[in-house]
Amino acid sequence: MRILKVAVVVMATFAGAGVVLAQSGADVVRAKGCNNCHAKVGPSFKTIAAKKGDQAAQVAKLRDGKGHPKIKATEEEIKASVEYVNAQK
Repeated sequence: MRILKVAVVVMATFAGAGVVLAQSGADVVRAKGCNNCHAKVGPSFKTIAAKKGDQAAQVAKLRDGKGHPKIKATEEEIKASVEYVNAQK
């Protein structure tokens, strides 16, 4: 019975860790240094948002590194960052 209790606690800890590790789009953009280029060289986030591009295509562009430097991030992080950028006005 004690082993079962320990297993439940361990599983709950890992399940909770997933929630803690989730980042907002703004956090991802900040953590990955996106502002370093988009504030100086690349198009601004407002310009990207104004184009109203296909979000799936934007995610693929960042993930695959075609037309934009490849981003080392999880799929969820990339999606969150794309949603954040497209919300800028």
